[in-house]
Amino acid sequence: MSIWALSDPHLSFGVPNKSMTVFGPAWNDYTEKIATSWRDLVSPKDLVLLPGDISWAMKLEEAEADLLWIDALPGTKLLLRGNHDYWWSSAAKMRKALPPSLHFIHNNSFTWGTTTIGGSRLWDTPEYNFRDFINYQENPRAKSAPLISKDDDEKIFSRELERLRLSLSQLDPLAITRIALTHYPPIGADLQPSRTSAILEEFKITHCIFGHLHNLKKEYLPLFGTARGICYELTSCDAIDFRPVKII
Repeated sequence: MSIWALSDPHLSFGVPNKSMTVFGPAWNDYTEKIATSWRDLVSPKDLVLLPGDISWAMKLEEAEADLLWIDALPGTKLLLRGNHDYWWSSAAKMRKALPPSLHFIHNNSFTWGTTTIGGSRLWDTPEYNFRDFINYQENPRAKSAPLISKDDDEKIFSRELERLRLSLSQLDPLAITRIALTHYPPIGADLQPSRTSAILEEFKITHCIFGHLHNLKKEYLPLFGTARGICYELTSCDAIDFRPVKII
């Protein structure tokens, strides 16, 4: 039984006018690429981690087609909310709506065999940035994104750190492998300590899996690595050629 990860699929089967193909040729046929490589690599006994930006849907019912598409792929899946997952609802509604093979992290933890997993979305922080690592392009959907002040950014980030601590406090103490999922990167590219990494180290996390970053310059891939006992793994699907990455 293996554990795989793939973040930021940005599915749009329920809202077809939001296909990722508007972001450039790298995204052509991206759902077919994901499905093909997923079926080639992942067995029904495996676990796949999806740390955020699952669907462009705005409502839970609009995300149903995307969730069913994921459900039809091999393996058990564990979802985390991303900054574009506006469809994400309460834990009770999520449990009722999700197909059988899908589970989620929402102020809780998930144990799978000898592996225990927790996490939170995180948010933007001034501690680090990735401007030098990204080929920036105009976002065709930027006009629809809400404007958030720096003060609000800090409030959201601090709240996400509290949620991270709450989730990790529920990890199975008997588990061998301890994984944290975040959507935003928890650390800078130089792997220097951050507020998030301090929490991950406190809870003796062995792997932190995340996404959010897109259009990375090829000369900087692979980005991140291991620091202070934690393997930091970026799994945004366009950074990993739309192929799930084996974590364990």
